[in-house]
Amino acid sequence: MIRTVITPEKQDVSIHIPENYIGKRIEVLLYAIEELEGEENPTKIKTADFRGKLKLSTEQYNDFQLHLKDIRNEWHNDI
Repeated sequence: MIRTVITPEKQDVSIHIPENYIGKRIEVLLYAIEELEGEENPTKIKTADFRGKLKLSTEQYNDFQLHLKDIRNEWHNDI
């Protein structure tokens, strides 16, 4: 991966593609860094933040736990 920051002095910019990138799909991004610095970064959400959010009844909770157990057991099945 190649990553660089430039300050263009005119409207046109030319880039050199490394030989090992020829024939491959590449992604080219263009944005002004100042635009990103002005944006607020959302706080990172942790899985613990979701604790208690489903508001399940006891029956729903037990059914959900049984479903989770079943799908986790499928991980051990050969495909």
